[in-house]
Amino acid sequence: MCTRYLAPDAAAIERYWQVDTRHPWRGAEVFPRAQGLFIRPARDLTEARGEQVVGQWGLVPGFAKTPKLSYSTYNARFEELAQKASYKDSWAKGRRCVIPALSFDEPNWESGRNVWWRFHRADGGVWGLAGLWNTWVDRTTGEVVESYTMLTLNADACPLMSRMHKPDPQLPPDRQDKRSVVPIELEDVDQWLFGTARDAAALVRLAPDDRFDARPASSGG
Repeated sequence: MCTRYLAPDAAAIERYWQVDTRHPWRGAEVFPRAQGLFIRPARDLTEARGEQVVGQWGLVPGFAKTPKLSYSTYNARFEELAQKASYKDSWAKGRRCVIPALSFDEPNWESGRNVWWRFHRADGGVWGLAGLWNTWVDRTTGEVVESYTMLTLNADACPLMSRMHKPDPQLPPDRQDKRSVVPIELEDVDQWLFGTARDAAALVRLAPDDRFDARPASSGG
């Protein structure tokens, strides 16, 4: 699971995804429950276009009584979206988003201790990571909280991503449920944001290893 990533500034997002800048977002390293920026279908759906939204990394489901949850919702297993209470409403209603990232980090335990690895795109581009979003409204005060979660997919068969995260000694190597984020390529953004659930599901796949420039973060990557 991804627990930190580096987000580009709003101007870079506007240039890359052709999405209007509406926030003075300067880019930042983003951690769970912190504020991050994501791209979702614009509320004004007179045309299919995206909008930039700043919200909490950690989806707040509609049934929550408070936005301060006692459990984590910053990563969502794609295989469980249709059944998991926190995510099934967003998935069913097509609340899909793209999370811009210059890089993301994953822990590697091959040395017996945690060594953070940093994942850039090999082509020097920007990641657009698959996510879901929700708008939570406090029925008493009217407080509005925008939030999002990052999708993950089983990566046990991926030569690179299966090396990340601490292995469970009680499970066989091919059934560790190692996870990977899900990149959405630029040419697929409209299908992800505006397509049907079946259209979107067809894009949920592991990226090939040669798409990554991955190395220990301490190496200057």
